[in-house]
Amino acid sequence: MGINVALDGPSGAGKSTIAKAVAKKLEYVYVDTGAMYRSIAYYVISKGADLSDPEQIKPLLGEISIKLCYTEAGQRVMLNDEDVSDKIRTPEISMGASKVSAIPEVREFLLELQKNIAKENNIIMDGRDIGTVVLPNAEVKIFLTAAPEARAERRFKELQEKGDKSTYDEVLQDIIQRDYNDTHREIAPLKKAEDAVEVDSTELTLEESVEAIYKVITDKTKKKERKIKEIMPVRPVKKEHRLGHFHMFWYTVLRYIVIGLYHLYFNITFEGTENIPKDGGNIFASNHRSYQDPVFIALPTKVPLSYMAKEELFHQNVFFTLLIKAFGAFPVTRGKGDTQVIDTSIEKLEKGRNLVIFPEGTRSKDGKVGKGKTGVALVAAVAQVPVVPVGINFEGKLKFRKRVVVRFGKPIVPCEIGVTATDPHSLRTIKNEIMKNITELVH
Repeated sequence: MGINVALDGPSGAGKSTIAKAVAKKLEYVYVDTGAMYRSIAYYVISKGADLSDPEQIKPLLGEISIKLCYTEAGQRVMLNDEDVSDKIRTPEISMGASKVSAIPEVREFLLELQKNIAKENNIIMDGRDIGTVVLPNAEVKIFLTAAPEARAERRFKELQEKGDKSTYDEVLQDIIQRDYNDTHREIAPLKKAEDAVEVDSTELTLEESVEAIYKVITDKTKKKERKIKEIMPVRPVKKEHRLGHFHMFWYTVLRYIVIGLYHLYFNITFEGTENIPKDGGNIFASNHRSYQDPVFIALPTKVPLSYMAKEELFHQNVFFTLLIKAFGAFPVTRGKGDTQVIDTSIEKLEKGRNLVIFPEGTRSKDGKVGKGKTGVALVAAVAQVPVVPVGINFEGKLKFRKRVVVRFGKPIVPCEIGVTATDPHSLRTIKNEIMKNITELVH
């Protein structure tokens, strides 16, 4: 997970030019979101569609492919494999970008692309709503502004160098109109994020603006590095221990018996079993549909499981308590931080067992994946073990011959997504990745 810098501000404030220079200085990736909206506006205009009519624009989105390519000469914008980097820098396209950016479907179309780029790189992303909508959790947020007259003067000089015949007054009116459009649109209007640092470049040269933004970023990232506090120390599981042959023999016998019984009672199929690790010391994170879920996960898994269960289950009849303990359950008090639970989880993993966690914390009544809790993220970050996402699928209530599909996704390795500590940012990163993968498996 890289460091994200969100740079917002009105049209003509110099965001793109400054962001490129700062990104080069910091060796970050520069993401020009404005170019993405300009590309859509360019395509819409080329098709003769009305920029003010969303119903004409929405069908065209399926025809559009936008890529940002990084070369020695800088960033190039590819629209359906055509380099439109220079073609989208005109007043007409600029005004068109302002209009299409107010359409929810257009914003949604580009949002996933923008977030994916940010997730995997140290980036500077500029736009109108980066710090408020696209990257609300960015480590650094900056709002770059300048007086309309100063912005118009800069833009006028740029256009003159390109041979554009627009007058200064026309450019100024375009700036004022676009400011109005951007601040008054219903969807994600231009506004300064509450935690953003404002930089006014009206009286600054380009070099001074670059230095001012650079200083904000370096100061902020250094402060954040000092403020990062790990919740718990990392204790990587070494996977040196394996369960004994006797234990594994009886587990295998029992597993095959249960497989036969469950195939008789349920119409059950398993997908993605090639993603199941053959050793122990892994976490299986699944959506939660029924009390049968731990068994569904265990059936294709050759190594015994341990799983967290709500504490109330251990206060029912003695036989039931002994039964769930025999099958690897250990109690968790929901809604309460408990370091003992983490210690027990690490202990199970160290002994060579796999661990099942249901991040939602409770069963879903409608089959939809709920909001995950941070427990699974904390265990994964502390233990530094792979997390296998699981999606358990069936419709309605679970009953005789009900069709059940259990899908196993590709393991998520904490260090491969930049999670090597237990600070809040790292936990949020891995939790979001786990829940995203589970959701994709539930369909």
